[in-house]
Amino acid sequence: MPPDPLKPGELGVTRLGSPAAVAAALQQGVARHNAGQLDEAHSIYQSILRADPVHFHALQLLGAIALQKSQWDDALALLGRAIRINPAHAAVHSNIGNAYKALDRPEEAIASYDQAIRCQPDFAEAFYNRGNALTALGRTSDALQDYEAAIARKPDYAAAHCNRGLALHDLSRPEEAIACYDTAIALRPHYAQAHYNRGNALKVLRRLDEACASYDLAIRAQADFAAAYCNKSYALLLGGDLKSAWPLYEWRWQLEPLRSSQRKLGRPLWTGVEEVRGKTVLLEAEQGLGDTIQFCRYARLLADRGAQVVLEVPTALLGLLSTVVGVTQLVERGQPLPPFDYRCPLMSLPLAFGTRLDTIPFPTPYLFAHAQKKREWQEKIGLRHRLKVGVVWSGGHRPDQPAAWAINASRNVPLDVFAQGLQAVDADFFSLQKGEPAESDIRQRAQALWPRGNFYNDADTLHDFADTAALIANMDVVLTVDTSTAHVAAALGKPTWILNRYDTCWRWLLDRDDSPWYRSVTLYRQAQDLDWAPVLRRVAHDLSLRLG
Repeated sequence: MPPDPLKPGELGVTRLGSPAAVAAALQQGVARHNAGQLDEAHSIYQSILRADPVHFHALQLLGAIALQKSQWDDALALLGRAIRINPAHAAVHSNIGNAYKALDRPEEAIASYDQAIRCQPDFAEAFYNRGNALTALGRTSDALQDYEAAIARKPDYAAAHCNRGLALHDLSRPEEAIACYDTAIALRPHYAQAHYNRGNALKVLRRLDEACASYDLAIRAQADFAAAYCNKSYALLLGGDLKSAWPLYEWRWQLEPLRSSQRKLGRPLWTGVEEVRGKTVLLEAEQGLGDTIQFCRYARLLADRGAQVVLEVPTALLGLLSTVVGVTQLVERGQPLPPFDYRCPLMSLPLAFGTRLDTIPFPTPYLFAHAQKKREWQEKIGLRHRLKVGVVWSGGHRPDQPAAWAINASRNVPLDVFAQGLQAVDADFFSLQKGEPAESDIRQRAQALWPRGNFYNDADTLHDFADTAALIANMDVVLTVDTSTAHVAAALGKPTWILNRYDTCWRWLLDRDDSPWYRSVTLYRQAQDLDWAPVLRRVAHDLSLRLG
């Protein structure tokens, strides 16, 4: 929190120098502090502290400067000394909480905010800050109560209105979230974060033109707002305006984790205009495995222009992507790279080639299962008279990526719901499910959930995506949530039925059950968020039709 103006009478007696001299110095430090002259203010506060090592205000204000400079450990040390002098000072407790929050220690932050609120029950900022710490712990409902408490004590608290909207959004209440953002914007018309959050809520509601307008206002308020550019690109992609979307999508490189993962490879970026005949172009996998599978198809376009194509991919994809047409050399990520002339991230290729909905390359099969692995699975499965359905119901848990898990939680189908929806279908189901906790769950419960014995689980023998592709090649249909296996099956040209969450990924567009990216895909969309039962009823009906 910024320092408050202080009165000389608050200062007490120092051991060196007159109280009046210390008071004058402190006021001068506060003036410099409020003017943003942090180094000058720091020097003044230090001189006071040298005169009196237990001077409360000097310690408090030095701690505030450490917070402003993101020197979290220094802040804790200084503020800890201050609070021992004045244990009832609410602002210091709150700032200690801010330091703990910045150090990703939310439980300790909450304890400090609790102390601040006990010292000052009308302390709106402490309620707001505690709400932020509760949000970091995933306790969204509790955070919502704290934002409301902050607003009750300070009705014009724009940031609290904004974060109340975020909590409501996370609780799947986007209309109410928009009302909060509107209030925040009325209080602060150029509040970039509120405009951005409003755009996100509108995008969830599929009001794409309004979402783009809100992103534009966020960008107008903050010209370098990378997330606003990126999310506007997602809204445009959802609406099918690929031409406008791809340039904005390049802003992803200003966001984590991509920003910190960029490498200095000493070669220029290929943008689509440079002549590549006789040149070597490095294509770099980025983001998820599914993204790599989806966009590796562009290698053939470069090869058609006469380029030698080097494709760098994660270890798990080496076997599968060895079948990509147009790739001269496949390199495992982390291994030495051969000499090359240009480089291009895979997901920048649609921009380089000017991809539109009607020019998406190779929606027919562009990956292939290895013949020997395919035969091995064919022999293992044997001749069957029932429909063979490969299934994936979970994208897996990513404890180190909470944002990714939030998406997974909305796209995963609970195993009980998945099994119940398919039990009446007279087909053989083969698990393609990888990742914990889903693999352990199905090992323990398969017999109970499929008592007819028509569920087969050999997923522990699938060591990489080449193995998965070989099993998929022996299926009649693959039924999967929106995860990397969906891309494998679709890229192989296998009939791929995707269980698609209401808040759909941009690549599946809106209001259609097919995909211009993959001709073999059928999309089964939720009519409302997290409601999978009606979706699975449609799937069961359509599978039964194929049986007939």
